[in-house]
Amino acid sequence: MKLSHNTTPGNSDWRSIVSKYQKPSTKRSWWQVATTLPPYLLLWYLMYYSLSVGYGLTLLLAIPAALFVVRIFTLQHDCGHGSFFKSKKINDRLGMVFSLFTFVPYHYWRRTHAIHHSATGDLEHRGIGDFYTMTVNEYLSKSKWGRLKYRLYRNPVFMFIVAPTLVFIIGYRFDFLKRKNWEKERRGLFWTNIALLALATVMSIAIGFKAYLLIQLPITFIATSIGSWFFFVQHNFEDAYWDQKPNWDYTIAALHGSSYYKLPKVLQWFTSSIGFHHIHHLSPRIPNYLLEDCHNDNQMFQTSPTLTILSSFKTMNLSLWDEDRQKLINFEQFKAIEQSGFNPG
Repeated sequence: MKLSHNTTPGNSDWRSIVSKYQKPSTKRSWWQVATTLPPYLLLWYLMYYSLSVGYGLTLLLAIPAALFVVRIFTLQHDCGHGSFFKSKKINDRLGMVFSLFTFVPYHYWRRTHAIHHSATGDLEHRGIGDFYTMTVNEYLSKSKWGRLKYRLYRNPVFMFIVAPTLVFIIGYRFDFLKRKNWEKERRGLFWTNIALLALATVMSIAIGFKAYLLIQLPITFIATSIGSWFFFVQHNFEDAYWDQKPNWDYTIAALHGSSYYKLPKVLQWFTSSIGFHHIHHLSPRIPNYLLEDCHNDNQMFQTSPTLTILSSFKTMNLSLWDEDRQKLINFEQFKAIEQSGFNPG
C-alpha cells in the first residue's frame, strides 16, 4: 500500500524520534575501521601470493576482498554524511583515505550524493546520483533510436556488469557535472586522481603492473557490480514513490521511495546496514550502526516497502515510471500499454 500524507509520520513526529539516534560513537566507529581496512589489506596481500599458486585462487579471494571494498564505501558514505564521527575533520580525512580503496573522489561524490538525497523520487531532478528513469510518456515520445539507447542503458548486463566498473575507474576521474562554485570538489577530484595514480605506480613498481591489474581489476569489478545493484534495488521497485513539486514530499520519498532491504546478517555487516535505506534517507545523520535500532524501535518506520534477496530480483527489469498507474513497469508491460493505443499527454 502506498504511503500518503495521512499515513506518513509528520515532520515533528519523526524528527524528534530520529534525533535520539544521530549520535555517533567514537569507539564503535573506530572499531568498524579496524575490522574493515586491515582485513581488506590482508586479503590483497594473500591475493598477491596466490598468483604463484593459481589464478583461480586469486579470483576466489577477490570475492571477500570485494565485499570489504563495499563495506569501505559504505563507511566512506557515512563520512560524507557527517554521521560517522562527531568531528567533521575526522570524517573528511578518513573519507579521503577510503577513496583510495573505492576509487570514488570523496568531496565530489559527497556533493552529488547530497543532490540525490534532496531529490529522491522527484521527477524534475532525475539522473544525478541515481539511475536515470524515463516515464512512459517520455519513452513514447522517443524515436526508435532514442528508445534503443534507453533499453541498452537499462539492460541489466550493462547496468550491473559493464557500466559500474567503467564509471568507478573512468567516470569518476572527470568533472562530469561542471557545476559553478564546485572548486573544492574539483580540487578533491584532481588530488584523488593524483593519489590513485601514485598508488598504482608504487604498486606496479613493487609487484609489477600485470600483477597489480590481475588483483585490482577483479576486486573492483565485483565490488562495483554489487554496490550498483544495492543502490538500484533500494530505489527501483514496483510501488516506488515518484512525484513532482509542489506535490513531492521529502518524508514520503524517504519512507516509500526507499526500500528496507532485509538481508542475511553477514551481508548486512558487509553493507553497513545500508539495507535500512528508508531510515537512512529519512535521516542521513544516523550512523550506520544505529539504523537497525531506529527501525526496530519505532513501529512508524516499519511500514516501508520491504525486499528480500529473492524478491529484489523481480525489480531488475523495472525500467519505466507509469504516471497513470503510479508504479514502475517493465518493457513487456509497456508494450501492452502501447498496443492499447495509449498516447503521451
